[in-house]
Amino acid sequence: MIAYDLLDTPIGRLGIAVSSNGLYRIELRTDEARFVSILRQSCGQEPVRSIPAVAEAKQQLQEYFAGQRRHFDLVVDLEQVTPFQRDVLIACRRIPYGETRSYADLAREVGKPKAFRAVGMAMAKNPIPIIIPCHRVLRSDNGLGGYGGGLDIKQWLLQHEAAHRDPASCPSQ
Repeated sequence: MIAYDLLDTPIGRLGIAVSSNGLYRIELRTDEARFVSILRQSCGQEPVRSIPAVAEAKQQLQEYFAGQRRHFDLVVDLEQVTPFQRDVLIACRRIPYGETRSYADLAREVGKPKAFRAVGMAMAKNPIPIIIPCHRVLRSDNGLGGYGGGLDIKQWLLQHEAAHRDPASCPSQ
């Protein structure tokens, strides 16, 4: 079963879905009808709106947007991605709050140093943005590259983390 709910944030409405294996999907700038349609297509079943099922993910995201959370401790469900994408997304998840890496850095980290374009494609298909912080991945020239929710959201997230990077003002949880 896939359960979902919506969350209004400073970057727009997020769709949040969980499966029995963990956090399944976050969709940026969405509405309920669009998100339900995306979930139907990705999981082949009818999702169920359930506020309790996504409560922990919503709470951690609210803390992040309030500048109070630097690390997410949610279990993620990456069953819907390829093994290469999974490796890239796991490497991306290890990028510390307020720091960035290049697509080439991640390619080296997953043992495929020439696969930086493939890393970019894996980032583009990230089903759990913010929690898996693909916004922290930049081009080698420090350009923003792409972002599924739009470059304005990527820039906002990077600036938000830069503003809350000080451990005294934003304790890890």
